Amino acid sequence: MSRVMIPESEYAKRVQRAAKLVEKAGYDVFLANSNEADFANVRYFSYYWPLFEIGGVAIAPSGESSLIIGPESGTFAEDRSKIERIHLMTEYRESADPAYPDVAVSDFKEVFESIGVTNPKKIGVAGWLITTMPVYEGLKAAFPDAEIVNADQVMTDLRVIKSEYELACLKEGLRVAEEIYPAILESLKPGMTELQAVGVINGLLYANGAECESLPSYVFAGRSTTHAISRPTHNVMQKGDMIQLNYGARIDGYSPCIGRPVCLGKMSDRQRELVEFGKEAHYKTTEWIKAGELASTVAKKYIEFFKSKGYEDNYLYGPCHGLGMIEVEKPWMETISDYPLQENMTFQVDTFLYEQGNFGLRWENGMRVTKDGCELMSNSNMEIMELDV
Repeated sequence: MSRVMIPESEYAKRVQRAAKLVEKAGYDVFLANSNEADFANVRYFSYYWPLFEIGGVAIAPSGESSLIIGPESGTFAEDRSKIERIHLMTEYRESADPAYPDVAVSDFKEVFESIGVTNPKKIGVAGWLITTMPVYEGLKAAFPDAEIVNADQVMTDLRVIKSEYELACLKEGLRVAEEIYPAILESLKPGMTELQAVGVINGLLYANGAECESLPSYVFAGRSTTHAISRPTHNVMQKGDMIQLNYGARIDGYSPCIGRPVCLGKMSDRQRELVEFGKEAHYKTTEWIKAGELASTVAKKYIEFFKSKGYEDNYLYGPCHGLGMIEVEKPWMETISDYPLQENMTFQVDTFLYEQGNFGLRWENGMRVTKDGCELMSNSNMEIMELDV
């Protein structure tokens, strides 16, 4: 069976599409930055995935491009990058702050000149929230009169509609997650720690084709399930605990996940009540989604559904967030999200409920917007699960 992946030819096409958007936006040059955790901008164009250091891709309106890396990653980038022109810069060094006095490095003038840009007046920067002070200061030192602006919208416009190859990667990641679910359930026992369970999940992910976890795998037990975002600990699982499972397989840079609530033993009446309502809200969300619908309308209907059923106090956020190379990426579906849904947008339908100080739960699946509705790209193992332990 051949590996599911993005074909090499796609990377050059992505750069050319970006160049047209850069020209349309009026930028003299575009700089997309990434780090190890939020790797998507750089990997989208180059296949290169920063490690320890950060990375950037500079693109001119002409379509010329350069990869920018830290001083230690030269041979790594040469072996991996689909962009041939590579520059080492100390601004992209790791946070331990080495000086690299004996390494030949470039500055931003040299990088931009290599792609035909000599005196930019307007520099668009994507990865705005993760662009470091050394990078920003390096740009200002090289071009003191240039305007540096947030250009994240360029990346959103490029990545929001998924190609057939991107959809295939997302579906493969979800297939792996669903396939290993029964083995995960078999491993869960009272007395096990959350971290031990994560070890089981991650081993199964890698053994079944993942290049990485799509997000830090969630296994939370008992009170920890009230955390919408958290990290597993040495917390010991007890009989009667709700368990929050959230995990997925990253496939060639694409990072979908599934979320399932599980109980170690029989659920209490209140646990079952919230689990059943969460599942109802999860599927209700999918009924409101189709191309042309405003994302804000879906979010408003979701909140109203919680209120109408008497679960307003158990609501934290929802109902969906963007899905692609990062498991949570733009765009969100919120009550202020006044953009129309489009065919082949992808989201995680993320249904999280919690009862403060008690327990929480999450139903989550990957979804593709279609012309007349939506396609749940993962939808198996949705039974309400009480483990016989």
